[in-house]
Amino acid sequence: MRTKTLKKNRINVVTLGCSKNVYDSEVLMGQLRANDKEVVHEEDGNIVVINTCGFIANAKEESVNTILEYVQQKESGVVDKVFVTGCLSERYKPDLQKEIPNVDAYFGTSDLPNLLKALEADYKHELLGERLTTTPKNYAYLKIAEGCDRPCSFCAIPLMRGKHRSKPIEDLVKEAENLAVKGVKELILIAQDLTYYGLDLYKKRNLAELLRALVKTEGIEWIRLHYAFPTGFPMDVLQVMRQESKICNYIDIPLQHISDPILKSMRRGTTKQKTTKLLEDFRKAVPNMTIRTTLIVGYPGETEEDFQTLKEWVKEMRFERLGCFTYSHEENTHAFALQDDVPEDVKQERANEIMELQSQISWELNQEKIGQTFRCIIDRKEGNYFVGRTEFDSPDVDNEVLIDASEYYLKQGDFASITITEAADFDLYGIPSN
Repeated sequence: MRTKTLKKNRINVVTLGCSKNVYDSEVLMGQLRANDKEVVHEEDGNIVVINTCGFIANAKEESVNTILEYVQQKESGVVDKVFVTGCLSERYKPDLQKEIPNVDAYFGTSDLPNLLKALEADYKHELLGERLTTTPKNYAYLKIAEGCDRPCSFCAIPLMRGKHRSKPIEDLVKEAENLAVKGVKELILIAQDLTYYGLDLYKKRNLAELLRALVKTEGIEWIRLHYAFPTGFPMDVLQVMRQESKICNYIDIPLQHISDPILKSMRRGTTKQKTTKLLEDFRKAVPNMTIRTTLIVGYPGETEEDFQTLKEWVKEMRFERLGCFTYSHEENTHAFALQDDVPEDVKQERANEIMELQSQISWELNQEKIGQTFRCIIDRKEGNYFVGRTEFDSPDVDNEVLIDASEYYLKQGDFASITITEAADFDLYGIPSN
Protein backbone atom coordinates (compact mmCIF):
# COMPACT_ATOMS: atom_id res chain seq x y z
CA MET A 1 0.00 0.00 0.00
CA ARG A 2 1.32 3.45 -0.94
CA THR A 3 2.02 5.40 2.20
CA LYS A 4 3.33 8.60 0.64
CA THR A 5 3.27 9.95 -2.87
CA LEU A 6 6.19 12.09 -3.97
CA LYS A 7 5.84 14.43 -6.92
CA LYS A 8 5.44 12.31 -10.05
CA ASN A 9 8.30 11.97 -12.52
CA ARG A 10 10.73 13.96 -10.45
CA ILE A 11 14.18 12.40 -10.80
CA ASN A 12 16.46 12.50 -7.76
CA VAL A 13 20.16 11.95 -8.55
CA VAL A 14 22.18 10.74 -5.54
CA THR A 15 25.98 11.03 -5.83
CA LEU A 16 28.49 8.95 -3.87
CA GLY A 17 32.29 8.94 -4.12
CA CYS A 18 34.75 11.35 -5.67
CA SER A 19 34.65 14.55 -7.73
CA LYS A 20 34.69 12.50 -10.95
CA ASN A 21 31.31 11.09 -9.91
CA VAL A 22 30.03 14.58 -9.06
CA TYR A 23 30.94 15.60 -12.61
CA ASP A 24 29.20 12.55 -14.13
CA SER A 25 26.03 13.25 -12.13
CA GLU A 26 26.06 16.85 -13.32
CA VAL A 27 26.32 15.72 -16.96
CA LEU A 28 23.41 13.28 -16.43
CA MET A 29 21.33 16.06 -14.85
CA GLY A 30 22.17 18.44 -17.72
CA GLN A 31 20.96 15.84 -20.22
CA LEU A 32 17.74 15.24 -18.26
CA ARG A 33 17.03 18.98 -17.98
CA ALA A 34 17.57 19.33 -21.76
CA ASN A 35 14.90 16.60 -22.17
CA ASP A 36 12.49 18.74 -20.09
CA LYS A 37 12.69 16.34 -17.16
CA GLU A 38 12.34 17.62 -13.62
CA VAL A 39 15.62 16.67 -11.95
CA VAL A 40 17.02 17.37 -8.46
CA HIS A 41 20.21 16.46 -6.63
CA GLU A 42 19.78 14.60 -3.36
CA GLU A 43 16.25 15.89 -2.73
CA ASP A 44 12.93 14.05 -2.79
CA GLY A 45 11.90 12.46 -6.08
CA ASN A 46 9.80 9.45 -7.01
CA ILE A 47 12.49 8.18 -9.44
CA VAL A 48 15.97 7.69 -7.94
CA VAL A 49 19.30 7.35 -9.75
CA ILE A 50 22.21 6.35 -7.48
CA ASN A 51 25.67 7.14 -8.87
CA THR A 52 27.84 4.71 -6.91
CA CYS A 53 31.50 4.43 -5.93
CA GLY A 54 33.34 1.09 -5.98
CA PHE A 55 36.89 2.17 -5.17
CA ILE A 56 37.62 0.74 -1.71
CA ALA A 57 35.76 -1.27 0.95
CA ASN A 58 34.23 1.72 2.83
CA ALA A 59 32.99 3.33 -0.38
CA LYS A 60 31.50 0.06 -1.62
CA GLU A 61 29.73 -0.45 1.70
CA GLU A 62 28.25 3.06 1.58
CA SER A 63 27.06 2.48 -2.00
CA VAL A 64 25.42 -0.87 -1.17
CA ASN A 65 23.73 0.62 1.93
CA THR A 66 22.39 3.52 -0.13
CA ILE A 67 20.98 1.13 -2.77
CA LEU A 68 19.32 -0.97 -0.03
CA GLU A 69 17.85 2.14 1.59
CA TYR A 70 16.17 3.27 -1.66
CA VAL A 71 15.05 -0.28 -2.54
CA GLN A 72 13.33 -0.36 0.85
CA GLN A 73 11.63 2.95 0.02
CA LYS A 74 10.49 1.44 -3.28
CA GLU A 75 9.09 -1.62 -1.53
CA SER A 76 7.14 0.56 0.92
CA GLY A 77 5.78 2.66 -1.95
CA VAL A 78 7.67 5.88 -1.15
CA VAL A 79 9.53 5.88 -4.49
CA ASP A 80 8.50 4.28 -7.77
CA LYS A 81 11.77 3.39 -9.48
CA VAL A 82 15.43 2.92 -8.49
CA PHE A 83 18.28 2.92 -11.03
CA VAL A 84 21.94 2.34 -10.19
CA THR A 85 24.92 3.61 -12.18
CA GLY A 86 28.61 4.41 -11.61
CA CYS A 87 31.70 2.49 -10.55
CA LEU A 88 30.19 -0.13 -8.22
CA SER A 89 27.63 -1.01 -10.87
CA GLU A 90 30.34 -1.21 -13.55
CA ARG A 91 32.46 -3.49 -11.41
CA TYR A 92 29.88 -5.78 -9.80
CA LYS A 93 26.79 -5.65 -12.03
CA PRO A 94 26.12 -9.44 -12.15
CA ASP A 95 26.57 -9.76 -8.36
CA LEU A 96 24.35 -6.76 -7.66
CA GLN A 97 21.61 -7.99 -9.99
CA LYS A 98 21.64 -11.28 -8.10
CA GLU A 99 21.88 -9.84 -4.57
CA ILE A 100 19.60 -6.78 -5.00
CA PRO A 101 17.16 -7.70 -7.77
CA ASN A 102 14.60 -5.04 -6.82
CA VAL A 103 16.61 -2.32 -8.57
CA ASP A 104 14.90 -1.47 -11.88
CA ALA A 105 18.18 -1.51 -13.86
CA TYR A 106 21.96 -1.31 -13.39
CA PHE A 107 24.24 0.74 -15.67
CA GLY A 108 28.04 1.04 -15.97
CA THR A 109 30.26 4.13 -16.14
CA SER A 110 29.95 4.52 -19.93
CA ASP A 111 26.25 3.65 -20.18
CA LEU A 112 24.83 7.20 -20.13
CA PRO A 113 22.74 6.86 -23.37
CA ASN A 114 21.14 3.64 -22.06
CA LEU A 115 20.47 5.14 -18.64
CA LEU A 116 18.80 8.15 -20.29
CA LYS A 117 16.68 5.80 -22.40
CA ALA A 118 15.50 4.03 -19.22
CA LEU A 119 14.54 7.48 -17.88
CA GLU A 120 12.62 8.15 -21.14
CA ALA A 121 15.12 10.73 -22.31
CA ASP A 122 17.33 11.04 -25.41
CA TYR A 123 21.11 11.43 -25.31
CA LYS A 124 21.83 14.82 -26.88
CA HIS A 125 25.31 14.88 -28.49
CA GLU A 126 25.10 18.63 -29.03
CA LEU A 127 25.19 19.25 -25.26
CA LEU A 128 28.97 19.61 -25.26
CA GLY A 129 30.01 20.05 -21.63
CA GLU A 130 26.52 21.28 -20.67
CA ARG A 131 25.68 20.23 -17.18
CA LEU A 132 23.73 21.11 -14.09
CA THR A 133 26.36 21.96 -11.48
CA THR A 134 25.80 20.83 -7.89
CA THR A 135 28.78 22.64 -6.32
CA PRO A 136 28.59 26.20 -4.93
CA LYS A 137 28.20 28.57 -7.89
CA ASN A 138 31.76 29.92 -7.71
CA TYR A 139 33.63 26.67 -8.49
CA ALA A 140 33.16 23.64 -10.70
CA TYR A 141 35.02 20.47 -11.60
CA LEU A 142 36.33 20.14 -15.15
CA LYS A 143 37.03 16.54 -16.11
CA ILE A 144 39.77 16.61 -18.75
CA ALA A 145 40.15 12.85 -19.25
CA GLU A 146 38.53 9.56 -18.34
CA GLY A 147 40.16 6.24 -17.42
CA CYS A 148 43.73 5.30 -16.54
CA ASP A 149 46.62 3.42 -18.17
CA ARG A 150 48.72 3.13 -15.00
CA PRO A 151 49.47 -0.36 -13.63
CA CYS A 152 49.25 0.43 -9.87
CA SER A 153 48.85 -2.87 -8.05
CA PHE A 154 46.24 -1.72 -5.49
CA CYS A 155 43.91 0.19 -7.79
CA ALA A 156 40.67 -0.99 -9.39
CA ILE A 157 39.99 2.21 -11.35
CA PRO A 158 41.07 0.82 -14.77
CA LEU A 159 38.55 -2.02 -14.20
CA MET A 160 35.78 0.51 -13.68
CA ARG A 161 36.79 3.40 -15.90
CA GLY A 162 38.77 1.76 -18.71
CA LYS A 163 41.81 3.09 -20.56
CA HIS A 164 42.87 6.75 -20.52
CA ARG A 165 40.90 8.95 -22.94
CA SER A 166 41.67 12.69 -23.16
CA LYS A 167 39.07 15.29 -24.18
CA PRO A 168 40.13 17.69 -26.98
CA ILE A 169 41.40 21.11 -25.86
CA GLU A 170 38.73 22.98 -27.88
CA ASP A 171 35.93 21.00 -26.17
CA LEU A 172 37.34 21.77 -22.72
CA VAL A 173 37.72 25.48 -23.53
CA LYS A 174 34.07 25.57 -24.65
CA GLU A 175 33.02 23.85 -21.43
CA ALA A 176 35.05 26.34 -19.38
CA GLU A 177 33.42 29.25 -21.23
CA ASN A 178 29.94 27.84 -20.53
CA LEU A 179 30.78 27.53 -16.83
CA ALA A 180 32.21 31.07 -16.69
CA VAL A 181 28.98 32.47 -18.18
CA LYS A 182 27.11 30.83 -15.27
CA GLY A 183 29.33 32.61 -12.74
CA VAL A 184 31.98 29.95 -12.10
CA LYS A 185 35.28 31.60 -11.14
CA GLU A 186 37.37 28.57 -10.18
CA LEU A 187 37.96 25.47 -12.29
CA ILE A 188 39.21 22.34 -10.56
CA LEU A 189 40.82 20.12 -13.18
CA ILE A 190 40.23 16.44 -12.51
CA ALA A 191 41.07 13.11 -14.15
CA GLN A 192 42.34 9.76 -12.94
CA ASP A 193 45.75 11.13 -14.02
CA LEU A 194 46.13 14.75 -15.20
CA THR A 195 49.74 14.31 -16.27
CA TYR A 196 48.82 11.72 -18.92
CA TYR A 197 46.61 14.30 -20.61
CA GLY A 198 47.01 14.49 -24.38
CA LEU A 199 49.18 11.40 -24.93
CA ASP A 200 46.37 9.65 -26.80
CA LEU A 201 45.13 12.66 -28.80
CA TYR A 202 48.29 14.69 -29.40
CA LYS A 203 50.99 12.02 -28.95
CA LYS A 204 52.58 14.08 -26.16
CA ARG A 205 51.82 15.15 -22.60
CA ASN A 206 49.82 18.29 -23.29
CA LEU A 207 48.61 19.56 -19.92
CA ALA A 208 50.69 22.76 -20.20
CA GLU A 209 49.09 23.63 -23.55
CA LEU A 210 45.61 22.98 -22.15
CA LEU A 211 46.35 25.31 -19.23
CA ARG A 212 47.55 28.05 -21.59
CA ALA A 213 44.25 27.75 -23.47
CA LEU A 214 42.08 27.71 -20.33
CA VAL A 215 43.65 30.80 -18.72
CA LYS A 216 42.27 32.87 -21.61
CA THR A 217 38.70 32.15 -20.47
CA GLU A 218 37.14 35.42 -19.36
CA GLY A 219 35.63 35.20 -15.88
CA ILE A 220 37.76 32.27 -14.74
CA GLU A 221 40.17 33.52 -12.07
CA TRP A 222 41.56 30.34 -10.52
CA ILE A 223 42.52 27.03 -12.12
CA ARG A 224 43.47 24.21 -9.73
CA LEU A 225 45.20 20.89 -10.51
CA HIS A 226 44.01 17.64 -8.91
CA TYR A 227 45.36 14.09 -9.21
CA ALA A 228 48.76 14.27 -10.86
CA PHE A 229 50.95 11.17 -11.12
CA PRO A 230 54.62 11.42 -10.07
CA THR A 231 56.17 9.26 -12.83
CA GLY A 232 56.87 11.16 -16.04
CA PHE A 233 55.53 14.44 -14.63
CA PRO A 234 55.52 17.11 -17.41
CA MET A 235 57.73 19.82 -15.89
CA ASP A 236 56.53 22.49 -18.38
CA VAL A 237 53.34 22.59 -16.26
CA LEU A 238 55.36 24.25 -13.48
CA GLN A 239 56.59 26.88 -15.90
CA VAL A 240 52.97 27.74 -16.82
CA MET A 241 52.05 27.78 -13.11
CA ARG A 242 54.82 30.28 -12.45
CA GLN A 243 53.93 32.48 -15.45
CA GLU A 244 50.14 32.50 -15.24
CA SER A 245 48.58 34.10 -12.16
CA LYS A 246 45.26 32.31 -12.76
CA ILE A 247 46.84 28.91 -12.10
CA CYS A 248 46.80 28.26 -8.37
CA ASN A 249 50.18 27.45 -6.86
CA TYR A 250 48.77 24.13 -5.77
CA ILE A 251 49.04 20.53 -6.88
CA ASP A 252 47.44 17.32 -5.67
CA ILE A 253 49.91 14.49 -6.31
CA PRO A 254 49.02 11.19 -4.59
CA LEU A 255 52.36 9.54 -3.75
CA GLN A 256 50.97 6.54 -1.80
CA HIS A 257 54.24 5.46 -0.12
CA ILE A 258 57.97 6.12 -0.08
CA SER A 259 59.68 2.88 1.00
CA ASP A 260 61.36 1.42 -2.11
CA PRO A 261 60.19 -2.20 -1.58
CA ILE A 262 56.59 -1.02 -1.20
CA LEU A 263 56.79 1.35 -4.19
CA LYS A 264 58.11 -1.54 -6.28
CA SER A 265 55.34 -3.90 -5.16
CA MET A 266 52.77 -1.13 -5.78
CA ARG A 267 54.15 -0.84 -9.35
CA ARG A 268 54.51 2.91 -9.04
CA GLY A 269 57.48 3.14 -11.39
CA THR A 270 59.52 5.34 -9.07
CA THR A 271 61.81 5.31 -6.02
CA LYS A 272 62.25 7.29 -2.83
CA GLN A 273 65.20 9.14 -4.35
CA LYS A 274 63.33 10.06 -7.56
CA THR A 275 60.19 11.15 -5.68
CA THR A 276 62.15 13.32 -3.23
CA LYS A 277 64.01 14.97 -6.13
CA LEU A 278 60.71 15.62 -7.96
CA LEU A 279 59.29 17.42 -4.93
CA GLU A 280 62.51 19.43 -4.54
CA ASP A 281 62.20 20.42 -8.22
CA PHE A 282 58.58 21.47 -7.63
CA ARG A 283 59.56 23.74 -4.75
CA LYS A 284 62.48 25.16 -6.70
CA ALA A 285 60.31 25.94 -9.74
CA VAL A 286 57.36 27.38 -7.74
CA PRO A 287 58.73 28.34 -4.29
CA ASN A 288 55.35 29.10 -2.66
CA MET A 289 53.58 26.01 -4.02
CA THR A 290 51.26 24.01 -1.80
CA ILE A 291 51.64 20.25 -2.30
CA ARG A 292 48.78 17.94 -1.31
CA THR A 293 49.41 14.21 -1.23
CA THR A 294 47.72 11.02 -0.09
CA LEU A 295 49.37 7.95 1.41
CA ILE A 296 48.38 4.31 1.90
CA VAL A 297 49.47 2.41 5.02
CA GLY A 298 49.10 -1.30 5.70
CA TYR A 299 49.82 -2.42 2.13
CA PRO A 300 50.68 -6.17 1.92
CA GLY A 301 54.19 -6.78 3.22
CA GLU A 302 54.54 -3.31 4.82
CA THR A 303 56.98 -3.90 7.69
CA GLU A 304 57.52 -1.69 10.71
CA GLU A 305 60.74 -0.55 8.99
CA ASP A 306 58.80 0.45 5.84
CA PHE A 307 56.35 2.40 7.98
CA GLN A 308 59.11 4.19 9.92
CA THR A 309 60.74 5.14 6.59
CA LEU A 310 57.42 6.67 5.51
CA LYS A 311 56.92 8.45 8.82
CA GLU A 312 60.42 9.98 8.83
CA TRP A 313 59.95 11.11 5.25
CA VAL A 314 56.62 12.83 6.10
CA LYS A 315 58.47 14.66 8.90
CA GLU A 316 61.21 15.67 6.51
CA MET A 317 58.99 16.79 3.58
CA ARG A 318 56.51 18.83 5.65
CA PHE A 319 53.65 18.60 3.19
CA GLU A 320 51.21 21.47 3.39
CA ARG A 321 48.29 19.06 2.89
CA LEU A 322 48.18 15.31 3.42
CA GLY A 323 45.59 12.54 3.71
CA CYS A 324 46.24 8.96 4.81
CA PHE A 325 44.21 5.84 4.04
CA THR A 326 44.41 2.23 5.15
CA TYR A 327 44.99 -0.34 2.41
CA SER A 328 41.86 -2.02 1.00
CA HIS A 329 42.34 -5.51 -0.50
CA GLU A 330 40.49 -5.29 -3.83
CA GLU A 331 39.68 -8.34 -5.99
CA ASN A 332 40.96 -8.39 -9.58
CA THR A 333 43.78 -5.99 -8.75
CA HIS A 334 47.42 -7.08 -9.03
CA ALA A 335 47.92 -6.82 -5.24
CA PHE A 336 45.00 -9.16 -4.56
CA ALA A 337 47.39 -12.08 -5.19
CA LEU A 338 49.45 -10.87 -2.19
CA GLN A 339 48.59 -11.78 1.35
CA ASP A 340 46.75 -8.94 3.12
CA ASP A 341 49.03 -9.50 6.11
CA VAL A 342 48.92 -6.25 8.07
CA PRO A 343 46.19 -6.56 10.76
CA GLU A 344 43.36 -3.99 10.58
CA ASP A 345 44.19 -2.49 13.98
CA VAL A 346 47.85 -2.01 12.93
CA LYS A 347 46.73 -0.34 9.67
CA GLN A 348 44.51 2.04 11.65
CA GLU A 349 47.24 2.80 14.22
CA ARG A 350 49.67 3.63 11.41
CA ALA A 351 47.16 5.90 9.68
CA ASN A 352 46.46 7.68 12.99
CA GLU A 353 50.18 8.17 13.62
CA ILE A 354 50.68 9.75 10.18
CA MET A 355 47.67 12.04 10.63
CA GLU A 356 48.78 13.12 14.12
CA LEU A 357 52.17 13.99 12.69
CA GLN A 358 50.54 15.88 9.81
CA SER A 359 48.24 17.72 12.20
CA GLN A 360 51.30 19.10 14.03
CA ILE A 361 53.03 20.07 10.75
CA SER A 362 49.84 21.76 9.51
CA TRP A 363 49.48 23.66 12.81
CA GLU A 364 53.08 24.92 12.59
CA LEU A 365 52.69 25.99 8.95
CA ASN A 366 49.40 27.73 9.77
CA GLN A 367 50.96 29.70 12.64
CA GLU A 368 53.29 31.29 10.06
CA LYS A 369 50.22 32.67 8.25
CA ILE A 370 49.06 34.81 11.19
CA GLY A 371 49.33 38.46 10.20
CA GLN A 372 49.47 37.68 6.49
CA THR A 373 46.75 38.73 4.05
CA PHE A 374 45.40 36.30 1.45
CA ARG A 375 43.01 36.59 -1.44
CA CYS A 376 40.17 34.24 -0.55
CA ILE A 377 37.10 33.02 -2.39
CA ILE A 378 33.96 32.87 -0.23
CA ASP A 379 32.24 29.49 -0.67
CA ARG A 380 29.35 29.72 1.78
CA LYS A 381 27.94 30.94 5.07
CA GLU A 382 27.79 28.30 7.77
CA GLY A 383 26.51 29.03 11.25
CA ASN A 384 28.12 32.24 12.46
CA TYR A 385 30.90 32.22 9.86
CA PHE A 386 31.52 33.01 6.25
CA VAL A 387 33.71 30.19 4.96
CA GLY A 388 36.42 30.95 2.39
CA ARG A 389 39.54 29.41 0.92
CA THR A 390 42.93 30.65 -0.23
CA GLU A 391 44.43 29.58 -3.56
CA PHE A 392 46.34 26.97 -1.52
CA ASP A 393 43.17 25.12 -0.52
CA SER A 394 40.76 22.90 -2.39
CA PRO A 395 37.09 22.52 -1.36
CA ASP A 396 36.12 19.76 1.10
CA VAL A 397 39.64 18.42 1.71
CA ASP A 398 41.81 21.39 2.75
CA ASN A 399 41.99 24.29 5.20
CA GLU A 400 39.18 26.80 5.40
CA VAL A 401 39.27 30.47 6.34
CA LEU A 402 36.53 31.45 8.80
CA ILE A 403 35.29 35.05 9.07
CA ASP A 404 32.88 36.10 11.85
CA ALA A 405 29.53 36.79 10.14
CA SER A 406 28.18 38.77 13.12
CA GLU A 407 30.89 41.39 12.54
CA TYR A 408 31.51 41.33 8.78
CA TYR A 409 29.45 40.86 5.65
CA LEU A 410 30.84 38.98 2.66
CA LYS A 411 29.13 37.71 -0.46
CA GLN A 412 29.24 34.07 -1.53
CA GLY A 413 31.20 33.64 -4.76
CA ASP A 414 33.17 36.88 -4.32
CA PHE A 415 36.88 37.23 -3.69
CA ALA A 416 37.96 39.07 -0.55
CA SER A 417 41.29 40.04 1.01
CA ILE A 418 41.44 38.39 4.42
CA THR A 419 44.07 39.01 7.09
CA ILE A 420 44.68 35.93 9.24
CA THR A 421 44.31 36.61 12.97
CA GLU A 422 44.29 33.06 14.39
CA ALA A 423 45.22 29.60 13.21
CA ALA A 424 44.37 26.05 14.28
CA ASP A 425 45.74 22.84 12.73
CA PHE A 426 43.27 22.79 9.83
CA ASP A 427 41.37 26.11 10.09
CA LEU A 428 42.35 29.74 9.75
CA TYR A 429 40.44 32.68 11.21
CA GLY A 430 40.58 36.12 9.66
CA ILE A 431 39.10 39.55 9.12
CA PRO A 432 38.53 41.40 5.84
CA SER A 433 41.27 43.93 5.15
CA ASN A 434 40.49 47.26 3.52
